[in-house]
Amino acid sequence: MSTRSASAAELQQRLVEVARNSPWFMDALHAVRSLALPDWCIGAGAVRNLVWDALHHKTSPSRLADVDVAYFDAGDLLPQRDRDLQSKLQSLQPAVPWEVTNQAGVHLWFEAHFGHAVPPLLSLEDAVASWPEYATAVGLSLEPDGALRVIAPHGLGDLFGMVVRRNPARVSIATYRQRVAQKRYAEHWPQARVEPC
Repeated sequence: MSTRSASAAELQQRLVEVARNSPWFMDALHAVRSLALPDWCIGAGAVRNLVWDALHHKTSPSRLADVDVAYFDAGDLLPQRDRDLQSKLQSLQPAVPWEVTNQAGVHLWFEAHFGHAVPPLLSLEDAVASWPEYATAVGLSLEPDGALRVIAPHGLGDLFGMVVRRNPARVSIATYRQRVAQKRYAEHWPQARVEPC
């Protein structure tokens, strides 16, 4: 089944199968679930690498700068909480480069880090929808009953099509170009296609 002819439900099922067939990714999901966060996912580059490695038939995972854990809790925006959660995950799985971020507080530091202000995010889905490329605007979480929840507000076409395309929601053209230069997608995944901007 090609990506173009696959339905949204079929692509979601493919993503779930890829995740379930990855011991490291499932272990990571179990670790995060143990924190009992209100609304969370592992997403962005971790999911992109997972899928693109599978599509390239790689036998070992590509190196990740970090494993992004996103959660949404407007009731506690203290930065120390993110650090405490990250420390807990580090103690559970020291080899994983965890990065934990409460998406409800992103607007408090975004301008200092990226150079322009953004409004507060409204939900975890709202946050995932704002991530840099459509292929990385995807998250997965592990429900208490063992089901995998897929968050893909822009769909999974770019992820499975291996297309790098700027999501203009929060990413400037300059930042996108910098990311493309830094990440060298084609070196890691020769079938990936970068959309110029």
